[in-house]
This record gives sequence, C-alpha cells and structure tokens, in this order.
Amino acid sequence: MGTQQKRIVIALGGNALGNSLSEQMTAVKTTAKAIADLIEEGHQVVIVHGNGPQVGTINNAMTEYAQAQPGRQTTPLSVCVAMSQAYIGYDLQNAMREEFLNRGMKPRNTSTMITQIVVEQNDEAFADPSKPIGQFMSMEEALKEAGERGWTVKEDAGRGYRRVVASPKPREIVEINAIRAMVDDGNLVICCGGGGIPVVREGNHLAGAQAVIDKDFAAALLAEQLGADMLIILTAVEKVAVNFGKPDQRWLDHMSIAEAETYCSEGQFAPGSMLPKVQAGMQFAASGRDRVAMITLLEKAREAVRGKTGTIITQA
Repeated sequence: MGTQQKRIVIALGGNALGNSLSEQMTAVKTTAKAIADLIEEGHQVVIVHGNGPQVGTINNAMTEYAQAQPGRQTTPLSVCVAMSQAYIGYDLQNAMREEFLNRGMKPRNTSTMITQIVVEQNDEAFADPSKPIGQFMSMEEALKEAGERGWTVKEDAGRGYRRVVASPKPREIVEINAIRAMVDDGNLVICCGGGGIPVVREGNHLAGAQAVIDKDFAAALLAEQLGADMLIILTAVEKVAVNFGKPDQRWLDHMSIAEAETYCSEGQFAPGSMLPKVQAGMQFAASGRDRVAMITLLEKAREAVRGKTGTIITQA
C-alpha cells in the first residue's frame, strides 16, 4: 500500500445498525456508503460490528420459544451471538455489494467470518455484569423483567434501562490466521461480530460462555494482530467530550494515552458507553508507536481519516 493508504479496522456500533430487521436493512446502506468512501480512497478496511440490540432480541425470542415448548432448552447467549454475526454479516455483505455497483466500482470479495474469541473463565466480569444488550426500558419495565426473568438491569448513560450481561476481556481470536489470510489477499472481511462468540478453553474443546464481549476491545485486539495502521471506533457523536452535557463541555481533537488515562480516572466517560471506546482506543494506540485510534461519527469517517474531525488517541 502507498504511504497515504492505510489498513483500517472499523468498529461499528450495534445501535447504528438499527433495532429491527427493517431498520437494519436501511441502516446498513448508510454504513456501506461510509465504508465505500474509505475503500474508494485506497484504504484497506476490515469491519467489526456490535450487536447489542440484535443479540438481545434473538435471546428474548429464543427464550420465549423455549418457555412455550415444554422440555426445550434455552439457547445459550454464545449461540445467540453466533446467530447475530451471521444475519448482520448477511445484510452488510449485500449492502456493500450494492454500494460498490452503484458507484461503478468492481465489487470486492466480501465475506463474514464466524469468529470465536477466547475469554478467561475467572474473568472478574462474570461477577459484575456490565454490557448492555437488548432494548431500552423504563425503570418499571426493567424491574418487571428483572423479577420475572432473573435479569440484571442497569441504567444506561441516561437513556433508559437495559439488561446487562458479563463482558469479559477478549484474549485470543481463534480464527485470526484465516482472517489475516483473507485480508492479505485483498478481501473485505467482516469478523469478530458482536465482539466475537465468547468461548473458554476446556482442554481441546472450546465451550461457549454466557457473555457478550465488548466489540471495541475485540476490534482493538484484531487491529493489533492484523498490524493495522488505524482503529476507527464509530459512535453517535463526532468527537469525544469532557464534562459532557455540562456548561463547560469541551470537545477533544486529540488525547495522548496519559491524558486519556487521567480523564478515565476522573470518571469523564460513561461506563458501557464512551468509556470502553476510549479504553479500547488506548489499548490499540499503546500497541505500536505509529498506531492511531480514532473515535467519531459514522458519516464522518472519511473526514476523520483525512484529519478533519474526530478525536484521535496516540501514544503521546
């Protein structure tokens, strides 16, 4: 690749993909435009996506099915993550193909890799669920579901209440060699969807875990292992802010790892929302001297890569 062309891992928020099948089919068209913008400029892109709303919907549906069918087992959360990878990947593949053709570009070979990620059985996250999944609820709805289903529910960054599940740190991408081979061969790869299917090692067996891995940390690990130049974490705001929502709110163009650590220790970023994005960006930036993490709005991805907007995180 030329000096200006980059290998970029993009982390798409699950909420950016909509809250229903019809919303998702519309949303992926916008997503495809932002990704095609980068590919058209010569960058190599690898796609990771979240699945918060989708995996919650799948899990709810499978649970209700099991309850209506005596003797049926409930579907493990790890299997629901696998289902979400497949159907989100299916929509993204079609949207990318259509966008390439609309632009008169030769369609890239686009593939979704069903990806497993190893987590540790003793990860402290299993004792403190924090990853929001499913739909937003009022306090009354959340308490009702918690009582009836045994869910853990928490308030989510001022937007309502959601079910939360364990979110262990990703340790190893099982299919990394296959992903690397496809990326090196010039394919557009969608992988580590929903943070990857969480599995734990039991001898030679990989057993599914009742968890949802944060997709931003999975994307940071993927970007590091693929030797990416840039990790772009796409979210609902154009830049990261300190004192968010207060009279002295300040948008940030740049954070060093040290500055980001200070802001995190001050509680500037909401857990389950902006905090993991900043932490994942710090993790990637720390993995190599010239590695840059970027947090910005989906529609601003091209401008962000050009240095015109977004918040970048670098080692210094």
